[in-house]
Amino acid sequence: MPKARRSVSGLAYAILRPTLIFGVEDVLINNIAWLLRHFPVFAIPGSGDYRVQPVFVVDVAEMAVAASRETRNSVIDAVGPEIYTFGELVQLLAAKVGRRARLVHVPPALALFLSRLVGHAVRDTVLTKEEVAGLMAGLLVSNGEPTARTRLSEWLDRHAHLLGRSYASELNRHFRKAGTDLAADR
Repeated sequence: MPKARRSVSGLAYAILRPTLIFGVEDVLINNIAWLLRHFPVFAIPGSGDYRVQPVFVVDVAEMAVAASRETRNSVIDAVGPEIYTFGELVQLLAAKVGRRARLVHVPPALALFLSRLVGHAVRDTVLTKEEVAGLMAGLLVSNGEPTARTRLSEWLDRHAHLLGRSYASELNRHFRKAGTDLAADR
């Protein structure tokens, strides 16, 4: 077996590749629930048959801590034990938050246009072309075995009541100064 290559620093490295991270404060799952709670129709880009493999944020954190203790190089897909199509994921979320929004399959360009309308109302970028492309390309699922133990379906049984109560702005969380818009500072 060939010897593991070291990084330039001489230290071992670990790369965690999480798929769709979920937790009480996540953006994507929360905002899908928010949309389901606030609109009678939910637009699914394309067929919705592309797969996602949600992973719990605490499981990812535990994997990161464990990987930091290793002395060998590693690349780990951080993935949960359940795989859904995107359409199934939205149906599951609708059921768990108690909403009967009509799920409509639309061309990806129309889904992006509709997300821009919602984004204007919430002052956020709800969905990007790159996110849709990655989702539809199957980048949120692994071909390997699950590396995390928490099931989204079981987690939702305990936490769905918390999801979608308010919109989680990615821009506010990561790119805007408290109370100001970075674009206004330029």
